[in-house]
Amino acid sequence: MIAIVGAQGSGKTTLARAAAEKFGGVQISIDDVYLTRARREAMAEEVHPLFLTRGPPGTHDLRMLGRLMKALGTARPDDKTLLPDFDKRGDDRRPIREWRVFEGRPRAILVDAWCLGALPEDEAALAEPVNALERDRDPDGTWRRAVNGFVAGSYADFAAKFDAIVFLKAPGFEVVLDWRSQQEADLLGVTPGRLPAAERRHLAVFIQFFERITRRMLDGGVIAHTVVPLDRDRRPGSIPE
Repeated sequence: MIAIVGAQGSGKTTLARAAAEKFGGVQISIDDVYLTRARREAMAEEVHPLFLTRGPPGTHDLRMLGRLMKALGTARPDDKTLLPDFDKRGDDRRPIREWRVFEGRPRAILVDAWCLGALPEDEAALAEPVNALERDRDPDGTWRRAVNGFVAGSYADFAAKFDAIVFLKAPGFEVVLDWRSQQEADLLGVTPGRLPAAERRHLAVFIQFFERITRRMLDGGVIAHTVVPLDRDRRPGSIPE
Protein backbone atom coordinates (compact mmCIF):
# COMPACT_ATOMS: atom_id res chain seq x y z
CA MET A 1 0.00 0.00 0.00
CA ILE A 2 1.59 3.21 -1.23
CA ALA A 3 0.38 6.77 -0.67
CA ILE A 4 1.43 9.57 -3.02
CA VAL A 5 1.04 12.95 -1.34
CA GLY A 6 1.72 16.60 -2.10
CA ALA A 7 0.25 19.94 -3.10
CA GLN A 8 -2.65 20.37 -5.48
CA GLY A 9 -1.60 19.92 -9.09
CA SER A 10 1.73 18.25 -8.27
CA GLY A 11 0.95 15.16 -10.35
CA LYS A 12 -0.13 12.71 -7.65
CA THR A 13 -2.99 11.14 -9.61
CA THR A 14 -1.00 11.00 -12.85
CA LEU A 15 1.86 9.20 -11.12
CA ALA A 16 -0.43 6.81 -9.22
CA ARG A 17 -2.31 5.85 -12.39
CA ALA A 18 0.87 5.29 -14.37
CA ALA A 19 2.45 3.19 -11.63
CA ALA A 20 -0.72 1.14 -11.17
CA GLU A 21 -0.91 0.43 -14.88
CA LYS A 22 2.77 -0.50 -15.15
CA PHE A 23 2.94 -2.74 -12.09
CA GLY A 24 -0.50 -4.35 -12.08
CA GLY A 25 -1.85 -2.23 -9.27
CA VAL A 26 -4.94 -0.14 -8.66
CA GLN A 27 -5.13 3.63 -8.29
CA ILE A 28 -7.55 5.26 -5.86
CA SER A 29 -7.87 8.98 -5.24
CA ILE A 30 -8.83 10.25 -1.81
CA ASP A 31 -10.84 12.82 -3.79
CA ASP A 32 -13.27 10.03 -4.67
CA VAL A 33 -14.10 9.25 -1.05
CA TYR A 34 -15.15 12.70 0.05
CA LEU A 35 -18.04 12.72 2.47
CA THR A 36 -21.34 13.21 0.69
CA ARG A 37 -22.74 16.70 0.37
CA ALA A 38 -25.36 15.89 3.03
CA ARG A 39 -22.75 14.77 5.56
CA ARG A 40 -20.63 17.86 4.96
CA GLU A 41 -23.69 20.05 5.36
CA ALA A 42 -24.23 18.41 8.74
CA MET A 43 -20.59 19.10 9.72
CA ALA A 44 -21.01 22.70 8.61
CA GLU A 45 -23.92 23.07 11.01
CA GLU A 46 -22.46 21.12 13.90
CA VAL A 47 -18.76 22.11 13.79
CA HIS A 48 -18.00 25.01 11.43
CA PRO A 49 -19.42 26.34 8.13
CA LEU A 50 -16.07 25.86 6.33
CA PHE A 51 -16.48 22.08 6.54
CA LEU A 52 -18.99 22.33 3.71
CA THR A 53 -16.03 22.76 1.35
CA ARG A 54 -14.41 19.46 0.44
CA GLY A 55 -10.67 18.90 0.60
CA PRO A 56 -9.24 19.50 4.09
CA PRO A 57 -8.88 16.71 6.65
CA GLY A 58 -12.26 15.86 8.09
CA THR A 59 -14.08 15.92 4.75
CA HIS A 60 -13.06 12.41 3.61
CA ASP A 61 -14.68 9.08 4.41
CA LEU A 62 -11.59 7.25 5.67
CA ARG A 63 -13.64 4.30 6.93
CA MET A 64 -14.99 3.77 3.44
CA LEU A 65 -11.49 3.99 1.99
CA GLY A 66 -10.19 1.53 4.59
CA ARG A 67 -12.92 -0.98 3.76
CA LEU A 68 -12.18 -0.60 0.07
CA MET A 69 -8.46 -1.21 0.55
CA LYS A 70 -9.16 -4.27 2.69
CA ALA A 71 -11.50 -5.68 0.04
CA LEU A 72 -8.89 -5.18 -2.67
CA GLY A 73 -6.14 -6.71 -0.54
CA THR A 74 -8.13 -9.88 0.08
CA ALA A 75 -9.85 -10.19 -3.30
CA ARG A 76 -9.81 -13.46 -5.22
CA PRO A 77 -8.85 -13.57 -8.92
CA ASP A 78 -12.46 -13.42 -10.10
CA ASP A 79 -13.73 -10.90 -7.56
CA LYS A 80 -14.93 -7.50 -8.75
CA THR A 81 -14.47 -4.49 -6.51
CA LEU A 82 -16.35 -1.23 -7.04
CA LEU A 83 -14.21 1.91 -6.85
CA PRO A 84 -16.04 5.09 -5.73
CA ASP A 85 -16.23 8.15 -7.95
CA PHE A 86 -16.92 11.74 -6.91
CA ASP A 87 -18.48 14.37 -9.17
CA LYS A 88 -16.56 17.55 -8.36
CA ARG A 89 -18.79 19.73 -10.51
CA GLY A 90 -21.89 18.38 -8.81
CA ASP A 91 -20.08 18.34 -5.44
CA ASP A 92 -21.38 14.92 -4.47
CA ARG A 93 -20.62 11.23 -4.80
CA ARG A 94 -21.71 9.65 -8.07
CA PRO A 95 -24.32 6.83 -8.03
CA ILE A 96 -22.87 3.35 -7.50
CA ARG A 97 -23.88 2.33 -11.02
CA GLU A 98 -21.28 4.81 -12.36
CA TRP A 99 -18.36 3.56 -10.24
CA ARG A 100 -15.33 1.87 -11.79
CA VAL A 101 -14.82 -1.86 -11.40
CA PHE A 102 -11.51 -3.53 -10.57
CA GLU A 103 -11.24 -7.25 -11.12
CA GLY A 104 -9.00 -9.52 -9.04
CA ARG A 105 -6.36 -8.65 -6.45
CA PRO A 106 -3.93 -5.84 -7.31
CA ARG A 107 -0.19 -6.21 -6.80
CA ALA A 108 -0.20 -2.77 -5.21
CA ILE A 109 -2.73 -0.21 -4.00
CA LEU A 110 -1.70 3.34 -4.87
CA VAL A 111 -3.64 6.09 -3.12
CA ASP A 112 -3.12 9.70 -4.13
CA ALA A 113 -4.00 11.70 -1.03
CA TRP A 114 -2.63 15.20 -0.70
CA CYS A 115 -2.44 15.42 3.12
CA LEU A 116 -1.64 11.90 4.35
CA GLY A 117 1.52 11.94 6.44
CA ALA A 118 1.13 15.60 7.41
CA LEU A 119 2.11 16.39 10.98
CA PRO A 120 -0.19 18.40 13.24
CA GLU A 121 0.72 21.88 14.46
CA ASP A 122 0.96 23.06 18.04
CA GLU A 123 -1.48 25.52 19.57
CA ALA A 124 0.82 28.50 19.12
CA ALA A 125 1.07 27.93 15.36
CA LEU A 126 -2.71 27.74 15.06
CA ALA A 127 -3.28 31.07 16.77
CA GLU A 128 -2.46 33.27 13.78
CA PRO A 129 -4.32 32.97 10.45
CA VAL A 130 -2.17 32.19 7.40
CA ASN A 131 -4.45 33.83 4.82
CA ALA A 132 -7.59 35.89 4.28
CA LEU A 133 -9.86 32.86 4.45
CA GLU A 134 -8.76 32.02 7.97
CA ARG A 135 -8.74 35.66 9.06
CA ASP A 136 -12.22 36.49 7.76
CA ARG A 137 -14.12 33.20 8.01
CA ASP A 138 -12.38 31.48 10.94
CA PRO A 139 -11.41 34.40 13.19
CA ASP A 140 -11.52 32.38 16.43
CA GLY A 141 -9.68 29.38 14.93
CA THR A 142 -12.46 26.83 15.45
CA TRP A 143 -12.16 25.38 11.95
CA ARG A 144 -8.38 25.16 11.79
CA ARG A 145 -8.21 23.59 15.24
CA ALA A 146 -10.77 20.99 14.21
CA VAL A 147 -8.83 20.25 11.01
CA ASN A 148 -5.63 19.95 13.04
CA GLY A 149 -7.40 17.48 15.31
CA PHE A 150 -8.22 15.28 12.33
CA VAL A 151 -4.58 15.50 11.15
CA ALA A 152 -3.35 14.37 14.56
CA GLY A 153 -6.01 11.69 14.94
CA SER A 154 -7.77 9.68 12.24
CA TYR A 155 -5.53 10.83 9.37
CA ALA A 156 -2.32 10.00 11.22
CA ASP A 157 -3.75 6.59 12.15
CA PHE A 158 -4.73 5.96 8.55
CA ALA A 159 -1.34 7.05 7.15
CA ALA A 160 0.39 4.60 9.51
CA LYS A 161 -1.22 1.69 7.65
CA PHE A 162 0.77 2.33 4.47
CA ASP A 163 3.94 0.51 3.51
CA ALA A 164 5.33 3.69 1.96
CA ILE A 165 4.48 7.37 1.54
CA VAL A 166 5.94 9.29 -1.41
CA PHE A 167 5.93 13.08 -1.06
CA LEU A 168 5.99 15.11 -4.29
CA LYS A 169 7.50 18.31 -2.92
CA ALA A 170 6.56 21.53 -4.71
CA PRO A 171 9.22 24.29 -4.84
CA GLY A 172 6.88 26.52 -2.82
CA PHE A 173 3.24 27.31 -2.22
CA GLU A 174 3.38 30.11 -4.79
CA VAL A 175 3.23 27.57 -7.66
CA VAL A 176 0.02 25.92 -6.46
CA LEU A 177 -2.39 28.40 -8.06
CA ASP A 178 -0.76 27.94 -11.47
CA TRP A 179 -0.73 24.16 -11.09
CA ARG A 180 -4.34 24.03 -9.93
CA SER A 181 -5.39 26.42 -12.73
CA GLN A 182 -3.76 24.13 -15.28
CA GLN A 183 -5.76 21.22 -13.88
CA GLU A 184 -8.98 23.18 -14.23
CA ALA A 185 -8.09 24.29 -17.75
CA ASP A 186 -7.52 20.65 -18.73
CA LEU A 187 -10.93 19.71 -17.33
CA LEU A 188 -12.54 22.52 -19.36
CA GLY A 189 -10.60 21.61 -22.50
CA VAL A 190 -8.82 24.97 -22.81
CA THR A 191 -5.25 26.17 -22.49
CA PRO A 192 -4.27 27.67 -19.11
CA GLY A 193 -4.07 31.10 -20.74
CA ARG A 194 -7.73 30.85 -21.74
CA LEU A 195 -8.99 29.87 -18.32
CA PRO A 196 -11.66 32.47 -17.43
CA ALA A 197 -10.41 35.08 -14.97
CA ALA A 198 -13.37 34.41 -12.69
CA GLU A 199 -12.41 30.73 -12.50
CA ARG A 200 -8.85 31.59 -11.52
CA ARG A 201 -10.11 33.98 -8.83
CA HIS A 202 -12.32 31.19 -7.50
CA LEU A 203 -9.34 28.82 -7.40
CA ALA A 204 -7.24 31.45 -5.60
CA VAL A 205 -9.79 31.33 -2.78
CA PHE A 206 -10.20 27.55 -2.93
CA ILE A 207 -6.50 26.78 -2.45
CA GLN A 208 -6.55 28.79 0.78
CA PHE A 209 -8.40 25.85 2.33
CA PHE A 210 -5.24 23.79 1.67
CA GLU A 211 -2.61 26.43 2.35
CA ARG A 212 -1.84 25.88 6.03
CA ILE A 213 -1.22 22.13 5.74
CA THR A 214 0.56 22.45 2.39
CA ARG A 215 3.00 24.99 3.83
CA ARG A 216 3.46 22.78 6.88
CA MET A 217 4.38 19.82 4.67
CA LEU A 218 6.73 21.89 2.50
CA ASP A 219 8.51 23.09 5.66
CA GLY A 220 9.22 19.50 6.68
CA GLY A 221 6.06 18.72 8.64
CA VAL A 222 5.38 15.43 6.89
CA ILE A 223 6.27 11.78 7.45
CA ALA A 224 7.41 10.36 4.11
CA HIS A 225 9.63 7.46 3.10
CA THR A 226 10.63 9.14 -0.15
CA VAL A 227 10.69 12.86 -0.98
CA VAL A 228 10.71 13.83 -4.67
CA PRO A 229 11.61 17.51 -5.13
CA LEU A 230 9.83 19.15 -8.07
CA ASP A 231 10.63 22.33 -9.99
CA ARG A 232 8.01 24.79 -11.24
CA ASP A 233 7.42 22.59 -14.30
CA ARG A 234 6.98 19.53 -12.08
CA ARG A 235 10.22 17.97 -13.24
CA PRO A 236 11.72 15.81 -10.48
CA GLY A 237 15.12 16.55 -9.06
CA SER A 238 17.50 14.13 -7.37
CA ILE A 239 15.87 11.99 -4.70
CA PRO A 240 17.70 11.96 -1.34
CA GLU A 241 18.69 8.57 0.04
